[in-house]
Amino acid sequence: MLRQLSLAIALAVTAAAALPAVAQDAAPAATAANQSPQQIVTTISDDLAKAIEGHQAELKNDKEKLIAVIDDTFLPHFDIDYASILVLGQNAAKASPEQRERFAKAFYNSITHRYAEGLLNYTRGRVKVLPFNGDLNKKRTVVRTQVMLDDGKSVSVDYAFRQSKSGDWKAYDVIIEGISYITNYRNQVDAEIKKEGLDQLIVDLEQKGSAAIDQLKQDGGGSAGQRGGAGQ
Repeated sequence: MLRQLSLAIALAVTAAAALPAVAQDAAPAATAANQSPQQIVTTISDDLAKAIEGHQAELKNDKEKLIAVIDDTFLPHFDIDYASILVLGQNAAKASPEQRERFAKAFYNSITHRYAEGLLNYTRGRVKVLPFNGDLNKKRTVVRTQVMLDDGKSVSVDYAFRQSKSGDWKAYDVIIEGISYITNYRNQVDAEIKKEGLDQLIVDLEQKGSAAIDQLKQDGGGSAGQRGGAGQ
């Protein structure tokens, strides 16, 4: 599960100012403001391939540059604030705005550093975006993909999107083989908050980064998450 999670989490939960949209062979790419969820996933896949292919060795030796690639590619398309509220679950209502903001930033940074190297395995064609059926739902629209692994097997990776007030679509959850990233970490975060409190958890994430994520997984009993998506 680690290889799938490394690639899928990196493909769905990462960060800061998007690369230019890649033009498609048949037609110009849509702008970020009017791209559909399916177009966004396709654009991210293309942009990521351009940034990674041929640069694996350089990026492996310069993790901050790899993090910058992640930041540049994903954050404009991912609703970190909403995702972090879902991860906090019932604890979000008790948290102050400052605590929610610090948690969102620290959790995102920790996740990014934990799974960044999974992107080094990414090459063009790794992600197959499946045809979209049905109508777009502003609260929850799911884009289904298949991610090809090194052994030739594929894993189902679905991305849950919601439409913002400004009209653009942002992802907030990734579901790997039916297991929701949001729900999985919500269980682990809730257990840690009950154990040591939200403030201490935030400090751990800020100071320990990816090591704090490993501790969450250990304390929460690994990655055996709940099936289905969050925020429904």
